[in-house]
Amino acid sequence: MKKNPCLFDATAHAQPYTLVTSNMAARGHVQDPNDRRLRPIYDYLDNGNNKMAIQQADKLLKKHKDLHCAKVLKAIGLQRTGKQDEAFSLAQEVATLEPTDDNSLQALTILYREMHHPELVTKLYEAAVKKVPLSEEYHSHLFMAYARVGEYKKMQQAGMALYKIVPKNPYYFWSVMSLVMQAISAQDEKLAQTMFLPLAERMVEKMVKEEKIEAEAEVQLYFMILERLGKCVEALDVVRGPLGEKLTSELWSRENKCMMMYQRLQLWPECNALSYKLLLKNPDDWQFYLSYFDSLFHLMDKSWSQPEEGEHCVEGPVQTTVAEAVKFVVDRMEEQDKKESRPLRGPYLACLELIHRLRQRGCPDEKELGDPLELMVQFFGKFGDKPCCITDLKIYLHLLPPEQRSQFKNRLGELVPLGEAGEDGFGFPGDTKALQRHLCVCQLSRALGLQHALDTEGKLRLITELKAHYHYGLQFGKSCLKTELQFSDMYCLMAAHVYIDLWTETGDENMLWQSLGVLEEGLSFSPSNAQFKLLLLLLFCRLGAFQPVVDLYSSLDAKHVQHDTIGYLLTRYAGSLGQFAAASQSCNFSLRFFHSNQKDTSEYIIQAYKYGAFEKIPEFIAFRTRLNQSLHFAQVRTERMLLDLYTEADVTLSLEESVKAMGVCPEEDDIPWDNMRDNRDLTVLVSWDPKDRELTEEHRRLSLEEESVWLKVRSLTLRLLASLALLGHAPSPRNSDKTNENGISVKSSTLQTLLSQLDQALETAAQITEKQTQYPFLGPPSSRLATALSSGSCHCQASALQLSLTLRELETTGLDDSSELQTQICNAFKSSVAQLREMLSRCKGEVLEMKDGRLMTRPSLLETLVFFVETVCVLLWVASYSASVLRPLKSSLQKKKKKKKDSSTAMPVVLCGFQEWTGSLQGVVTQALDHVKGQEASLTALKLAALTLEEGYSQTQEECGFTRAAMDKVQSSYLGSLQELGDLLRKRADLLKSLKI
Repeated sequence: MKKNPCLFDATAHAQPYTLVTSNMAARGHVQDPNDRRLRPIYDYLDNGNNKMAIQQADKLLKKHKDLHCAKVLKAIGLQRTGKQDEAFSLAQEVATLEPTDDNSLQALTILYREMHHPELVTKLYEAAVKKVPLSEEYHSHLFMAYARVGEYKKMQQAGMALYKIVPKNPYYFWSVMSLVMQAISAQDEKLAQTMFLPLAERMVEKMVKEEKIEAEAEVQLYFMILERLGKCVEALDVVRGPLGEKLTSELWSRENKCMMMYQRLQLWPECNALSYKLLLKNPDDWQFYLSYFDSLFHLMDKSWSQPEEGEHCVEGPVQTTVAEAVKFVVDRMEEQDKKESRPLRGPYLACLELIHRLRQRGCPDEKELGDPLELMVQFFGKFGDKPCCITDLKIYLHLLPPEQRSQFKNRLGELVPLGEAGEDGFGFPGDTKALQRHLCVCQLSRALGLQHALDTEGKLRLITELKAHYHYGLQFGKSCLKTELQFSDMYCLMAAHVYIDLWTETGDENMLWQSLGVLEEGLSFSPSNAQFKLLLLLLFCRLGAFQPVVDLYSSLDAKHVQHDTIGYLLTRYAGSLGQFAAASQSCNFSLRFFHSNQKDTSEYIIQAYKYGAFEKIPEFIAFRTRLNQSLHFAQVRTERMLLDLYTEADVTLSLEESVKAMGVCPEEDDIPWDNMRDNRDLTVLVSWDPKDRELTEEHRRLSLEEESVWLKVRSLTLRLLASLALLGHAPSPRNSDKTNENGISVKSSTLQTLLSQLDQALETAAQITEKQTQYPFLGPPSSRLATALSSGSCHCQASALQLSLTLRELETTGLDDSSELQTQICNAFKSSVAQLREMLSRCKGEVLEMKDGRLMTRPSLLETLVFFVETVCVLLWVASYSASVLRPLKSSLQKKKKKKKDSSTAMPVVLCGFQEWTGSLQGVVTQALDHVKGQEASLTALKLAALTLEEGYSQTQEECGFTRAAMDKVQSSYLGSLQELGDLLRKRADLLKSLKI
């Protein structure tokens, strides 16, 4: 039977470095009758019709009870319909029989992988190999099963066992590579260098001596082993020798490896000569220019001189002076000037790079290369109609002194063919090449800081010009598909950037609305423009409107690792703006990728073994580690769990059940703090800002520090809530020897430890926020740390959680001997209410209002309100815990009263204090609900149509329409946020009312 590829992995490998590991080919056209019987079940599973697959399997099992594969296929159907336990027990029934038929084994493999139990696949094939010891296929499957779970030692053994059965090179080198992986994963570097790698080296040397090396993959592996052992001379000999002739899959593969070894060995003459030789063949290869310049200056610094006799070095002539380098670069440029075909960019950029390096060294010879201004004008003349021109020239703009910048822009303007100026005073390009030249001049002008130097009127005139060019350029893209970008899109984006400049400089929020309008218009003509979407996403988030952002991010269609690199743009604001349902969806976007990473990476590793791409295996392992240690992963996972608690705990499940379902363990911190990786792409938004406004390494460091501290605060809050949920409610025996052993004391100490860690984290957070670091607008968004501290949320929550510890003390002491403790608890009750009222007062004000015909936003009020709601949730859980502690104490007190028949005894202050506390909390929550209702009413009553947008901003009616649409989205988002916050507050108010002791 031909297995459906949707359900099963192909196990037959492709050529060249592959092996047939399936016995399907051996069967030929003779079909097993069981294959025919099973076919309908496979079809149902592949089509997603799992219920029918189960029914069909049941029918088949009634007739053929011993058809194990039918049982496993039924288990797959059960697993996919959510019946994991039933599926697992059914699979284990078959697994304990140790099947050896191909169908059952492959079906069990699929099932265990779907259940995230790849380790069980190894047991399957270990049993199969024992029963059929000469099966190439089963040995191969066993090797791959070990690869999935990273059992490198067993992989080594399995590879050699396979080689003994079928002596083929790939199997032997699978074993060698597994030794290398043991070295890479070894905790002890000494062990790697003295045992694993030398053994791998000897194994390869044996094949070399026997002249059994067949494929490029084997040479690559030999090179990798020698490189990791630090045997660079030997590695160099391999590459330059007969084995190196097999390195043919990549262009310049052999030369690149030689270059790498020369640099490692600091053989600068060889490095220089090889670079020189390769540049003569390919004068556009930038990496060879860099190695040429690096080696040249190393030789100069060491005063290296050429030998009087013999060759300079094995690679040919060596160049050791600046004069030689200048001549070499100039000759390359002259060669390009003579060419009738399109010249190459490399030599011209190499000239600018050499000037840059000579200036760094204070070398006067740079003048011989020419004036940087003239060279850049020349470069623009040749390549100005290419989009790469701006990125090429931008890195060398620092070579121009400030007084030459305007001159440079004017010189470039002379090379741009524009038509006659119209009524508005602007001339327009006649074709797309002229358009690209003009656009490049605008981009360079911004990169030189000339746009930033304009006053407000100048910037508004510039915006008018950019918009005019944008609208004019749309005619060139009339035939473009929706998936293609318009030729003039970058004018639109730059106009938005200038509006943002005006907003940050003047504080005029109208500029921000205009920027949104421009981008919305650009997106209507170019719906696939990712830069428009990213900037819109950023602006909406800054305005506190999360609703339109989810669709924008979805339309970006982020793939694979992008969920880690750009996901922060979405998740940073997901939970902080009150759109809890959308926030949950946003976290899922990222988490789905991270959770599949482990499984996916295992498949990449297996494919690398199959195809002999040994160099890639350590890269895949490093990639998996990088993702597992991702800051973004830790943040999203923590925020998702907190979000679920705030929105669902004690609504659908109790707090304790919610915590257990999440698997949060208060004692364990699974965040890799010491190895945290910041994988965010902080330059994903296009920027043409000058160097002094760009993102710096210091900005990156401070942002990582800020995000890490915020993650620490959130992680500790989550673990504290888990501790609160899991605290035992049964009172401990007061005079028992087992007080420290019954778990209660241990749990209290955990709570105490976490609270002290939270205090430390909040101290660090306060120090960071005092710095008031300002990041570039297009750089990393600031964390929620400052708002969390200024709102009073963190300290209120910490005090409330500290109260639970005091209540635990009361639980063990009892009501009779605890008057001071009771007073302390009552004071904490009153303090928490005062803090909550203070928080609510900080939420007062209009989040969106119209003043003098202008629309003003205050998104910080929304963020503060979210923190208020979170704090209400925490206080409610502490109140619930308090009730569970006080209820039995009150009950035992009443029993004592009945026995003594004494009704005159005063009620303990803590019981009265609790009743007052819950009443006060209800009052504050009611006030908050009234505030939210008032906000909703004022937002609904706000008539955006009454706004006058055209005045002073030269907007057309159509442009005003896009701006109004953006305003409507913000208004709608605010309303949605307030409704969700109001709903959550109402649920919490109802739970507060039900709290009785």
